Amino acid sequence: MITHIVFFKLKDNSPANVEETATVLRAMEGQIEELKSIEVGLDVLHSERSYDIALVTKFESLAALEAYQVHPVHQKVIEHMSRVREASVCVDYES
Repeated sequence: MITHIVFFKLKDNSPANVEETATVLRAMEGQIEELKSIEVGLDVLHSERSYDIALVTKFESLAALEAYQVHPVHQKVIEHMSRVREASVCVDYES
């Protein structure tokens, strides 16, 4: 199992914008066969070092993660995130 975690810091982290972006991310659920699970979390502390949104996704294999990366639904999400994010970091690990 591959877990893919991405943290996003948004240019505009107003509550409405954070929720809109979370909705865009959640919309991938059920749309990409390789995506076995998805969780979208919104930061509640809002500290100086916080990121605004956490995306946790799971895949059966690295090949499934690679297929997800190029899937048309995910590509549309990437377009949105490219417009709204200030920064992102990610970790991929096998369990």
